[in-house]
Amino acid sequence: MQPSFNASFLLPLLLLLVWAPLQLHVVAAPSTSGTPDKLNSQFPPPQPQPWKLRNIFPQVAWLRDTAVEKVFGLPPKPAKADFDASLSRSSSQLPSTLLAKYGGEVVLRFNLSTPYEERMLAEAADTLFLDVWEFTSNWADIRLREEDVPSLLGLLPDSLQKAYSHLMPDLAKTIYQSYPSVPSSEPSFPPTHAHAFTPSLKTSDGVDNIFFRDYQPLSVIVPWMRLMASMFTTHVRMINIGTTYEGRDIPALRIGVSPSLPQEPSEPRKTILISGGLHAREWISVSTVTYIAWSLITSYGKFPGITKLLQEFDFVMIPTINPDGYVYTWENDRLWRKNRQQTSLRFCRGLDLDRAFGFEWDGNTMNPNPCSESYPGEEAFQAVESHRLAEWAKNETENNGVNFVGFLDLHSYSQKVLYPYSYSCSADPPSLENLEELGMGLAKAIRISCGEQYGVASACEGAIPSQFAATGGFSRMETGGGSAIDWFYHELRVRYSYQIKLRDTGSYGFLLPKENIVPTGEEAFNAVKYFGDFLLGNKGIETNLLDELHQGVLDLTTSNDDEAEPMTEEEVEFEDEDINWELKRRRR
Repeated sequence: MQPSFNASFLLPLLLLLVWAPLQLHVVAAPSTSGTPDKLNSQFPPPQPQPWKLRNIFPQVAWLRDTAVEKVFGLPPKPAKADFDASLSRSSSQLPSTLLAKYGGEVVLRFNLSTPYEERMLAEAADTLFLDVWEFTSNWADIRLREEDVPSLLGLLPDSLQKAYSHLMPDLAKTIYQSYPSVPSSEPSFPPTHAHAFTPSLKTSDGVDNIFFRDYQPLSVIVPWMRLMASMFTTHVRMINIGTTYEGRDIPALRIGVSPSLPQEPSEPRKTILISGGLHAREWISVSTVTYIAWSLITSYGKFPGITKLLQEFDFVMIPTINPDGYVYTWENDRLWRKNRQQTSLRFCRGLDLDRAFGFEWDGNTMNPNPCSESYPGEEAFQAVESHRLAEWAKNETENNGVNFVGFLDLHSYSQKVLYPYSYSCSADPPSLENLEELGMGLAKAIRISCGEQYGVASACEGAIPSQFAATGGFSRMETGGGSAIDWFYHELRVRYSYQIKLRDTGSYGFLLPKENIVPTGEEAFNAVKYFGDFLLGNKGIETNLLDELHQGVLDLTTSNDDEAEPMTEEEVEFEDEDINWELKRRRR
């Protein structure tokens, strides 16, 4: 007979068990009095040496993980034999609910070579009410039932009828594998190289951080956020952005060290906003925001670069702006995109939060159909969550002494760094050259540290516009007006506003395996470090990543996968030349 666990008793116990080992190796946060440079000289944070304490207190580590599993509702690790047996499950054993909802569905990739092909594919997808997953200027991924493929092909020109391939021949099976229904008996991280990244997901006692072992539901993420705020009170606070359509809170973490000296009223606190989960099915964006938050929180006081960033900026981390939709993807429909708001059609719920903001909202002309995956509503800011975020940001700026200097909106997939404007390619943002320069730098930071290639483009190019010869109008696979990055850039005057589309480039799409949680988080965290370094005036990538290479923090000699090779130090100079050439080409 197993003893029963009381969550209210275990939470204080958990805090004690986690806090006690931390005292052995976590440096106390330095006082914030004085200038950052003086702080770093007076309190030089030592480099962590986790190998020295790897086997200390194994019983405490076991108790801690047991408490975490009970409080957060995470399943225990299975025996090795059980895990091996679970891997042998076939698609014939898929749950009946998955088979009923997704059985017989596939994802096709169409290769596009002309604007005419793009327009015809967009019209066909709209006619058949198909789910357009992702698109670039060269391809588009579309989800549909296998039996509907002939109907789709019949609406397409001859050039497209053979220009496609099956990206996911068994969608139901791929969805099943994306859920953390079978806990891993072996950790899926860290990367193969021993010193590839910091902070390590190996704690000092050698126990893996179980939070990033799988995608986590909202019922686990929110207690985890509370735990972070209670453990790291010197530089972490949990805040609420607003309330969703269904009444849930939109939680966020504010990470930063408030200056102890009084600030001039004319100097508001510089803040970087990082959000995920605007589209509910993009789970990797949610996990990546929590990974960045964890990395910032646990690096403070250990590494001078991160410590300085948290002294100069506040980071507001919102794992999901769309909690209602995110919960729905866990409980009902894994591929749900919109929020859960009621529309004029009772059987078609939800609004696209990234098409509902008030700047250049074009819902009346582009997507009047409530059943569309990109339906923006009947008016700007009709989507509750988009309105809550905008009102919160305006209130922070006008009443709480906040100056938003950066906005990073994380999405999936296609590995792109996109800058304003999204609504039109004919209007250039006033700071186009700066947006391009920093966008290239973000992609370079990822390339140097992890080897993954991220493209850089205007967000309007991501919407692949094409012009009708007869009418002079525009057709898009998806509308571009009312986007979050455009609103923050134009209305709130956030100088550096980006949408970053994370892994992958289509092999798994929104169903990225859990093994990619940590590598994707590493890429994004390196981009965030470069982002902050750029805003501080250190625009050379060497001041950020290569210094850490020399300190032994980064290892650029190995790779997370066979296709992506991180850059060596010798390649950085050539990469700089490539970026400078690309910027000059774009400005001609």
